[in-house]
Amino acid sequence: MEENKNGSKITKTEEPQQNEDDQQKLKKNKERDKDKKEKEEKSRTPTYQVKLERVLGLTVPSNAALDCDPHTGHVAYPAGCTVVLLNSRKNRQQHLQNASRKTITCVAYSPCGRYLATGECGHQPSVRVWDISDRTQVAEFQGHKYGISCVAFSPTQKYVVSVGSQHDMIVNVWDWRGGIKVASNKFSSKVKAISFAENGSYFVTVGNRHVKFWYLEVARGSKFKEPVPLTGRSAILGEQRNNYFCDVACGRGDMGDSTFAITKSGLLCEFNNRRLLDKWVELRTTSANCVVAGEEYIFVGCAEGIIRCFSPFNLQFITTLPRTHYLGVDVSKGLTISHMATHPNNAKYPDTIAIAFDENNHKVTAVYNDHSMYVWDVKDIKRVGKTHSYLYHSACIWGVETYPSQGESIKGVMPPGSFITCSSDDTIRVWNIDPAMSSDTLYKRNIYSSELLKTLYVDPELLFIKDTDVSPQGGDRNDTSYDSRNGVRCIRVSPDGKHLASGDRAGNIRVHELQFLDELCKIEAHDAEVLSLEYSRPDTGHRFLASASRDRLIHVFAVDQDYSFVQTLDDHSSAITSVRFYQSQGALQMVSCSADRSIIFRSATV
Repeated sequence: MEENKNGSKITKTEEPQQNEDDQQKLKKNKERDKDKKEKEEKSRTPTYQVKLERVLGLTVPSNAALDCDPHTGHVAYPAGCTVVLLNSRKNRQQHLQNASRKTITCVAYSPCGRYLATGECGHQPSVRVWDISDRTQVAEFQGHKYGISCVAFSPTQKYVVSVGSQHDMIVNVWDWRGGIKVASNKFSSKVKAISFAENGSYFVTVGNRHVKFWYLEVARGSKFKEPVPLTGRSAILGEQRNNYFCDVACGRGDMGDSTFAITKSGLLCEFNNRRLLDKWVELRTTSANCVVAGEEYIFVGCAEGIIRCFSPFNLQFITTLPRTHYLGVDVSKGLTISHMATHPNNAKYPDTIAIAFDENNHKVTAVYNDHSMYVWDVKDIKRVGKTHSYLYHSACIWGVETYPSQGESIKGVMPPGSFITCSSDDTIRVWNIDPAMSSDTLYKRNIYSSELLKTLYVDPELLFIKDTDVSPQGGDRNDTSYDSRNGVRCIRVSPDGKHLASGDRAGNIRVHELQFLDELCKIEAHDAEVLSLEYSRPDTGHRFLASASRDRLIHVFAVDQDYSFVQTLDDHSSAITSVRFYQSQGALQMVSCSADRSIIFRSATV
């Protein structure tokens, strides 16, 4: 109680304090209720987690996108926005997944093997450094606008160098642990490759009429917070000045002062420590694509699957490595290693586009432009043998179908767990990644791939089996545009597991029986690409195949009458994206959806 001047008494109220207490209690109750609800939701939700187990495929455009751990021999390469870390000896993969979902364009291991640097393409691309031990990103830099063509660690591991694409034209040097750009400069022509000298004092970039030595003046750079201009000196090319230099490798060991570069036209060149083009040898190939140098050998990847081996001391030719499979090979017949030695007279081969040399374990890993990868054992250079190989699709994959389970009483024609894919490379491929795959069918493991069981070549000319986006003639893209490709657009396995229907981009439908993959019939069904195929289920009492196309039509065929034509449905006004059969009220029904934003239901009438 307090008295005011006129003697009246004033009582103090404690309501504000009580209100605050009540509000805090309400807040605590709400938080408790929220936690309780979250716990209840978690207990109801199954704790499933999808984990990336295996990647079947690679996107290696050049030698900048393939590297080898100098200690373990693990190989790193991009597959879209994922980096695959392959232990070929154990046939195991680990993965680095790019959170930005931008396509990885180049990779480089640190000399200790613990870190991996990656570059990417797209708007505002980043240079990223990853810790391999826990597969986490430890650094990220944005200093390029359109794309990064190659990255490299310095031998001391203090710096990462990144080279921008031809639209970017910038080379940056990053102190990746300090998180700063220490040096930068522009270049005037497209740069294709980079290599660090063993002593770490300079690195070399090569490209179209371009061989340049860049010097790291670290002492000067460390005084300033702003990046300093990177000092570059052009090599003295002499009569080779108009060549397109497509890859470079600095010498190792006794040849540490030399730099080896190759030209697209097929020359292996050596530059001395004064940047002078000292000597060169002809590779005797239509085009050279990649080079890697060790202390005792230089390997050069060339057209038609050729890999030449030279001595770094005098550029003396040593040997040519064995060739890969020929284009169009039936992998299912390669049950013994002798199959690799039998090639037809007019055989063609994929071009070698990337190469990595694991000197400690005597392994050469090569990637070819049909998206195959081989690991060669070069311990005895005069008797080189294949240790592992992988064959993948070389173009866009349009569809995947699992082989249906046939139950215990019926034996399927494919091993359980098999699946089938179709692609713009004009192939249909049968895969099985189960280590304990059943061997009581005609589909067996082969010497070419541990996952691929069979390849069906739809185009006998094999026009698109090589990746046309990686041109062997010097540019990065071929004149063949994507729209001119044929390619298999969709596939469907019949419910009894005996037939495989496929639709191509020209509107043709092919049906193969699945035991031997012999073609049963070819139907010129549509005027545009076939977008969807569907078999009716046996329990409907009907055996139909329906095809939907960009030409706005659905065709229905009778399976039991050699796929004879039954009916055409033309009630959509735009491309039909999918068609399905289903059973409802004892009758066969069909539903289709279209780009005209309509879904149409139909009933079969007898």
